[in-house]
Amino acid sequence: MSDAGADVAALYRTVRTIRRFEETVEELTAANEIPGTVHLYIGEEAVASGVCAALDDADFVTSTHRGHGHVIAKGAALGPMLAELMGRVNGLNKGRGGSMHVADLSLGVLGANGIVAGGIPFALGATWAAGQEGEHRVAAAFFGDGGLAQGLLHECMNWAALWKLPVIFVCEDNGYAVSLPASASAAGSPVGRARSYGMAAEEVDGMDAEAVYAAARAAASRARSGDGPTYLHMKTYRFRGHHLGEAVLKLAYRTTEEIESWRQRDPLTILAGRLGEAVVAGIDADVEAELKEALEFARGGALPDPATAADYTYASGMRPREGI
Repeated sequence: MSDAGADVAALYRTVRTIRRFEETVEELTAANEIPGTVHLYIGEEAVASGVCAALDDADFVTSTHRGHGHVIAKGAALGPMLAELMGRVNGLNKGRGGSMHVADLSLGVLGANGIVAGGIPFALGATWAAGQEGEHRVAAAFFGDGGLAQGLLHECMNWAALWKLPVIFVCEDNGYAVSLPASASAAGSPVGRARSYGMAAEEVDGMDAEAVYAAARAAASRARSGDGPTYLHMKTYRFRGHHLGEAVLKLAYRTTEEIESWRQRDPLTILAGRLGEAVVAGIDADVEAELKEALEFARGGALPDPATAADYTYASGMRPREGI
């Protein structure tokens, strides 16, 4: 993590990359090149981009069912990432994880998770284990507003605060848990709840990657200084439905006016306005070239042999820690 301020061009590149990756995923899903359905991160890209820019390479990330942006922002290669979603053997997890369970342990990405708030205890365990081995590694645990009503979150907040674990709790509040408004699922103030555990907590403009970066950078600094966890409540919005199948269901829990009002604060537009047109055009061209290459890589991978279906299912053994 650099001590310098946010690199706006770098943030824009990450936001743009995630946006175009997700738009590509949308097209591939519609063409049945990606099986099933996916939960797109379009509109929320500033959160992953800003948080991960504040982390070190060795730091951990735990993700959600809407996790493509987190994995990309932490540095995953687009080709293997796309191949994973397409179920190809050249994917990050050999096509076994897919959209909701993609991981890259080499980058500290401990995996997306289909269970609401299910990745949070992994973040705590990873930082605690690292500490036992003398390593100081921060973990960013992403979860949605639907996770605020999960008891697991509060158990983890309590544990992290008691043990002063270097965890950043990142709530991506996009307004809805599927179609249920956040205000109807969690009583009181989320920031107030977090502060009741004795940790630093604040609400952040999750549509502005620079604001996200500043908050995450401060949280990471507190964590590395031994001051324990931080809760960041990111106010953001998804421009697409809960998942791509929502269009077929024709759910009407959001109005067109609401969606358009949030589009006025598109993370891409905000960052582009702080850069020159030439810089933006150059980055956009780079991203398109990278995605074209990634798609060629993904399509070039074979589908897994059914005879290997049971491979990688069970752990091959545990590495015992010295002294235990």
